[in-house]
Amino acid sequence: MRKLLVPLILSLAILACNFPTTTVGEIPPSIPQVEDSTPIGAAVPPPNLPPTRDPNLPILTPTPDAPHSQPTLRSDTIEYFVQPGDILTAVAERFGVTLEAVIAANQLIDPNSLEVGQLLYIPPQNATNLGPDFKIVPDSEMVNGPFALFFDVAAFVDAQPGYLKQHREEVDQEFVSGADIVARVATEYSVNPKLLLALLEYQSGWLSDPNPSTNSLIYPMNFPETFRMGLFRQLSWAADNLNKGYYDWKSGAVLGWNTSDGIFVPASPTINPGTAGVQHVLALLYSQDAWRRSVSEHGLFATYSALFSYPFDLAVDPLVPAGISQPTLELPFEPGVPWVFSGGPHGGWGGGSAWAALDFAPRGEMLGCNESTDWVTAATDGLVVRAEHGAVVQDLDGDGYEQTGWTVLYMHVSQNQRVQVGDFVRAGDRIGHPSCEGGIASASHLHIARRYNGEWIPASGPLAFLLGGWLSTSNGVLYDGVLQRDGQSVEACECRDPEHMLQR
Repeated sequence: MRKLLVPLILSLAILACNFPTTTVGEIPPSIPQVEDSTPIGAAVPPPNLPPTRDPNLPILTPTPDAPHSQPTLRSDTIEYFVQPGDILTAVAERFGVTLEAVIAANQLIDPNSLEVGQLLYIPPQNATNLGPDFKIVPDSEMVNGPFALFFDVAAFVDAQPGYLKQHREEVDQEFVSGADIVARVATEYSVNPKLLLALLEYQSGWLSDPNPSTNSLIYPMNFPETFRMGLFRQLSWAADNLNKGYYDWKSGAVLGWNTSDGIFVPASPTINPGTAGVQHVLALLYSQDAWRRSVSEHGLFATYSALFSYPFDLAVDPLVPAGISQPTLELPFEPGVPWVFSGGPHGGWGGGSAWAALDFAPRGEMLGCNESTDWVTAATDGLVVRAEHGAVVQDLDGDGYEQTGWTVLYMHVSQNQRVQVGDFVRAGDRIGHPSCEGGIASASHLHIARRYNGEWIPASGPLAFLLGGWLSTSNGVLYDGVLQRDGQSVEACECRDPEHMLQR
């Protein structure tokens, strides 16, 4: 039987669609200017928003949400047969139990490898009391959405006394500042930069302490994995897990959190998705008792409020309005040219975000990163607001910002003959050639995903991808899925078989 390496292989495969991006743009002229009394880099409230809360008032978060639909805790042991691509940590997480519990239930001598077809016993979900229902941040302060436009990362970091403003680090063979890393990760993962900064301060004091500990210089999120050393990798890990908690909560795919000491804590059904994102990432960092404090008003919330004021003053609810519809989108390649539907719904960016992306591969060999002569074309009309590191981002509302309205991400687009920032492209116009540029990829292909107000939109579901009349559906397996139109079905496949190809 084929052996599967457990710890990192799958995570690297998922990160094949983790991509570097640009820093945030300048504040548009229509936004009110910062008054002298406003802290440098602080959010500037637009007209008609309530003023910042009186700091003398008791700390109260908004009333709980209506109870969130959650699965019932499982009380019996079940059997599971290992599938290709499985890793033990992912299996444990999928069934809402700890890795240690799975290892113990199966008396695994070597948990670092699995065999396809191997029988695993999945123990019951043992739970403690419900997690807190205290709301930490609104969804709009979790997502890199409209209000992130009012925040200047570099100016804010420069105004702080801590180490972050001195930090420089090599990322993609270029030395960049700490502020640029924060801005880049916020843009990549579409996570609000203020939340990333608050989490960094809470974990290591990089904003307030000019001389942080040696350990925090290596692991600023205090997540000590040797392949995640440095600010960029630590912050990327945090952003990915903030997204995981947020989007898993929205999709109803999570019961609660496993804290670092192996305790499963069912989530309160009345928290909001933004709070779920914070609770999830902090559960990976703290034992149960310490975690409960970290997600209370004395934890990250207090750090965030001290840095940026009361987070719910700038709440935008909801980020994705009910009844919104997708703009008309075409298949992103030229008429008469067949492409393989090579990847069904998977992470828009990293493994934690919503399954917002689909993959298409050009004609030619399945493996290999040779640039294709086929063209990626615009799925709709829009302004190009980013074009680097393999990414092209198209802004559909024309305001020039990724954080507002509909945007489309085209990824792994070769630099050769690629469109430039500022170009206005119409549906069917050439954008560039598919390649392996940006992230990790084993073959040239196109990764396409959508966001609305900074939120990743799942490729299947109520706002499913509709490309030239082809509707995306998912069977719940990563990268698997079907495109359907007029009674025809094309299943995703990493192959070159004609039955898995599409053309306009």
